[in-house]
Amino acid sequence: MRRRSLLAGLALPAIAHAQSGYPDRPIRFLVPFPPGGGTDTWARIAAEGMQPELGQPIVIENRGGGGGLIGTEAAAKVAPDGYTLLFTITTHVQTPVVMRRFPYDPVADFAPIGRLGTTSILFCVGPRVPASVTSMPAFTEWARGRDLSLGSYAPGSTGHAFALMLAEEAKLQMTHVAYRGETPMLQDILGGSIHGGFHSMAAAGEMMKAGRVRALAASGDRRVPSMPDVPNLRELGFSDRFSFSGFSGLMAPARTPQPVLDRLVAAFRVAAAKPETHQRLLAIDTIPSYQDPATFRAQIERNLREWTEIAERLNLSTEG
Repeated sequence: MRRRSLLAGLALPAIAHAQSGYPDRPIRFLVPFPPGGGTDTWARIAAEGMQPELGQPIVIENRGGGGGLIGTEAAAKVAPDGYTLLFTITTHVQTPVVMRRFPYDPVADFAPIGRLGTTSILFCVGPRVPASVTSMPAFTEWARGRDLSLGSYAPGSTGHAFALMLAEEAKLQMTHVAYRGETPMLQDILGGSIHGGFHSMAAAGEMMKAGRVRALAASGDRRVPSMPDVPNLRELGFSDRFSFSGFSGLMAPARTPQPVLDRLVAAFRVAAAKPETHQRLLAIDTIPSYQDPATFRAQIERNLREWTEIAERLNLSTEG
């Protein structure tokens, strides 16, 4: 027992030294979606802003699958040393709720570092819908009585729920097609494999502006700044359920030492406030809206409650 106490005492200075020297090697952001989607884009913006503050490279590792579940579970189980972090979105709380499977606790297993921003998602259609359909009223009129296929970037995501809610409120017949991220979903919309679905501006904004996909309506309470002619769903008479808003942000595994968290929080706060970060976010219609760790944790808890209620009302569930 005395020998164990002596060894523990000797280990404490080594741990303290490792923390005081943090970081002394590259840091990894686990992104639980494939490259090219909104989450990947936001993670890279955050990483590039934080690198000068930390003095180390930040490497993005995309680990998609399971609606974000696979990458998030991996992030929850890594060593809590500050060298592997999770950059994620609201699917962090949504996917386990709709899959009825919690391989991680969305709140207890993570230490929030900060929220980066918020964004609306837009309902888009592709070439499988006639070119003459250029508005949401025209789409719902055309779509009634047809067998629609609408995609989502992850099972149980906001896009999945919004597609179900759209079909319910507009009285449409819909088959849901789940993808492992926005990029493969966008490819199938462009290729005519599915009729449409909800997309972020970060992933599909350029395609919308070029007219390759047609944005018919937006979620949220206000119009997307770069697409002022696209009304939001509430303006068109749909319910306020479409005002649900989520987050994009950075987290560390729980039990990460506080000195390491303090270093990361400070670097993230500076990165989130940089003018170039704001410019890059606004260019993809993401509203810069930094939250500190405590405020971000409160939003995660609130979104978990809200999404549980939405899933129960819609009987929203999926297998994976």
